[in-house]
Amino acid sequence: MPESAKEGTQTLKKRPQAGILPGELGAALQRYSRRYSEEDGTVRRMLDLLNAGDDAFSRNFFTPGHFTGSAWVIDPLEERVLLTHHRRLDMWLQLGGHGEGELDILGIALREAVEESGIPQSHLKLGYDDLFDIDVHAIPPGRNEPAHSHFDIRFLFTSDSRREVVVSDESHDLSWVGLDALEAYTQEESMLRMRDKSRHLLDALKRDP
Repeated sequence: MPESAKEGTQTLKKRPQAGILPGELGAALQRYSRRYSEEDGTVRRMLDLLNAGDDAFSRNFFTPGHFTGSAWVIDPLEERVLLTHHRRLDMWLQLGGHGEGELDILGIALREAVEESGIPQSHLKLGYDDLFDIDVHAIPPGRNEPAHSHFDIRFLFTSDSRREVVVSDESHDLSWVGLDALEAYTQEESMLRMRDKSRHLLDALKRDP
């Protein structure tokens, strides 16, 4: 974890979630860039897409792509993350997906987490008070859609891994995976990056509970 990631208020939190609208997302991305200067190229691509206005949040905006919202849901006591085996992409991923007309990227991530896990919204707590991770990745053509990119904004949520989860029709399976076992499920760089960020936050919590 770079030293820049230790700036600001990066500690595990439990607070009510408030929305992040397009006008606030630019400032949030700038803060993220100051914490993770090595990801500045991705931040610049995100900021460029924001210039497209509200269209950038539509799943029908394909050039270069559109924003999506994701939820990295962890059980901080058991040090597990909730993953979905995505039906279309046939890979283990964090929860998340497209907006449905919303412009609140945090709201999108939270709604997708509820829909894809069956966990009630009241049992998903925002664990970090700013952007947790960002990623731009290619999506293959399909469903009458051309190849495009997802500009994914990720938020950290906490929940109890003993709570029942419900597999949605977009998934083959759901699994609470120990952070130490994540590489058995995926080698995807950004997933391992979020694991490392999670460990940093959990270590900070142990030092200052």
